[in-house]
Amino acid sequence: MKKLLILLSILFAFSSCQEEVVLELQTSERIPVIEGVWTDTPNFNQVLVSYSKEYYSDEPDEIVKNATVFVRNVGNGQIDNFRYNDQVKRYVPVQNQIGVIGETYELNVIIEGKAYISTGTLLEPPTLDSLTYKFQEERVFREEGYYLTLYGKIPFEDDNNYRIRIIRNDTLLNRRSDYLLFDDSFGTSILDRGFELGGFSFKERDQVRLELFRLNQDAYDYLSQLVNLLFNDGGLFSPPPQNPVSNIYPFNGEGEVLGYFVVSPYLSAAVSITAQDSD
Repeated sequence: MKKLLILLSILFAFSSCQEEVVLELQTSERIPVIEGVWTDTPNFNQVLVSYSKEYYSDEPDEIVKNATVFVRNVGNGQIDNFRYNDQVKRYVPVQNQIGVIGETYELNVIIEGKAYISTGTLLEPPTLDSLTYKFQEERVFREEGYYLTLYGKIPFEDDNNYRIRIIRNDTLLNRRSDYLLFDDSFGTSILDRGFELGGFSFKERDQVRLELFRLNQDAYDYLSQLVNLLFNDGGLFSPPPQNPVSNIYPFNGEGEVLGYFVVSPYLSAAVSITAQDSD
């Protein structure tokens, strides 16, 4: 009993001495942040250009509105120009242009006389056959609700890097646990036998849409590193946090840039969940 009392006293002493510590981080110059998406689907292609800010800053993002932005087809040299849209705070294609499957594209962004580039190939998409759902009772680590299963086929031997985005009732699920990435580490039959989205439960009358992207390796690596960073709790055994490695580079090799460029086909499937039907 004495030992228990001593242990409790020590624990209480440690807990009562806790205080919030604010680290003094080294300040750095602002760095361009570029986030670009180029697909084969209209009204989906866009580029966000901004500057980085200090870690503790609560100032709004500094959006760059006067950059020169265009995408060039590496094969035939065709250039698709972008213009800034103040409503969405992004650059969009002037004539709503889209990419072509099999072509390689180069993103060009010029900010204050400095150019940044990135390239990617618009790969052929896999096949989506159906999206089903089924009600499941509450289980350990899983709440009750409707769970989705996606069926299709991945016929490719290489470049099997994918991301699924989930939109529920017109709202993109974008918490750190909502980044759904997968590759062919366990084979390419994942869609053939049905890919159940076990971490996402839905309710009756939910409108759900899945968006599937086939990514180039560098874009997939960037997002994988981003997810690891989001789950870094800063604890004693966590690695020091660092920005994901960007697949965008300064044209002349000098300076820094953050962000990523995604070139991908776009597929989607949607369901309206009702209690009477599970197809």
